[in-house]
Amino acid sequence: MKDDRAAHRGKNPPVVWAIGGTDPSAGAGLPADIKTLQALGVYAAPIVTAVVVQNARAVWRVQRVSGALIRAQMEALQEDFPPSVVKIGMLGGAPAVRAVADGLSRLTAPAVCDPVLASTSGTTLLDEAGVHVFVSRLLPRVDVLTPNLPEAERLTGMRIARRADMPPAAARLRAMGAKAVVLKGGHLADGVSADYFTDGRESLWLVGPRHCGDVHGTGCVFASALAAGLALGRGAAQAARLAKAYIRQALRRAMVFGDGRLVPAHAGWPSVAR
Repeated sequence: MKDDRAAHRGKNPPVVWAIGGTDPSAGAGLPADIKTLQALGVYAAPIVTAVVVQNARAVWRVQRVSGALIRAQMEALQEDFPPSVVKIGMLGGAPAVRAVADGLSRLTAPAVCDPVLASTSGTTLLDEAGVHVFVSRLLPRVDVLTPNLPEAERLTGMRIARRADMPPAAARLRAMGAKAVVLKGGHLADGVSADYFTDGRESLWLVGPRHCGDVHGTGCVFASALAAGLALGRGAAQAARLAKAYIRQALRRAMVFGDGRLVPAHAGWPSVAR
């Protein structure tokens, strides 16, 4: 039988590794990553760091995957599905952080990291030991960091109470090792949603209307959309703009199941980002 792999390989979309925890409600975590990446035309290859028992209302239980098993997943993919970009979400503990940092050291692909430290419902998803290893070993390998304000406060020790506090906090995160930062301002009591991007050369605000309603999984979706933009050849600032447009569209079309929070809807490329 004729081997047609070479012909098919030329049609392949770029591969993005999505590293994170599961979510059986599919609003956040790896399911949200996969849906976002596929909607934007890239190939999602998931690496599981934890099995999470949750829905759109709360997290009940987290079963962490061992660092050895995370390393094995990365090694298996590197052999057959090398990434154009790596997207990192929930890690869960210091062993997972070490495993991912070690894996990134063997790659040349850029890394986008959403530092998932706690769930919206308040469950701690990265303990203090994990945060310490994150800052010392993983953050210097991150190309674009996408924290919300509570995450940025925990990582930097700075208080971020108003929009004017965001550029200094982003600068601090860059000084800690991240090459670029998108600091998400959704926790501020502003009438708009204002995120701040900087890579040390270019700085800009991504401003849009504030969505009314509590939504599950927005951080995962935003970071995955940004990773997709990088994989498709956009620069970091352009990819951040794409991510902002994608999450706005996902929020406008958000769905609700049962009594839980809204779940982002995935509807392909946002028209304003073409």
